[in-house]
Amino acid sequence: MTAMDLTIHATFLPHDDPDASLAFYRDTLGFEVRNQVGYGGKRWITVGPAGQPGTSIVLHPAAVGPGPVTDDERRTIVEMMAKGSYAAIILATADLDGTFARVQASGAEVVQEPTAQPYGVRDCAFRDPAGNLIRINEMR
Repeated sequence: MTAMDLTIHATFLPHDDPDASLAFYRDTLGFEVRNQVGYGGKRWITVGPAGQPGTSIVLHPAAVGPGPVTDDERRTIVEMMAKGSYAAIILATADLDGTFARVQASGAEVVQEPTAQPYGVRDCAFRDPAGNLIRINEMR
């Protein structure tokens, strides 16, 4: 088998308030805003880390998919987002304590302070304004 040349280009996280999500990812995490698209009264916002133009997060309206979403599915998605169990992303930093302090100072909901995990990583966790779990690993 020949190895493929693949990279991670984009991942999608739902939002329920585009302005709050934009402020969190831009102002708190320091991501660049790469694109904003409005359609049908909804907003898609693409952000990404400075210096990594090939990797992006697309913040999209909750319960909007490539196919039809039923009312029951929409309710389930909204309920899961409210509990913080719908979507997650893991980020990494060389300065976990400094990053934690900055995100905590922004008023973000802290899920876990910096902790050495039994499986070998040191990390912390927050929720973004939509309830998505944001874990931040310390790079070693």
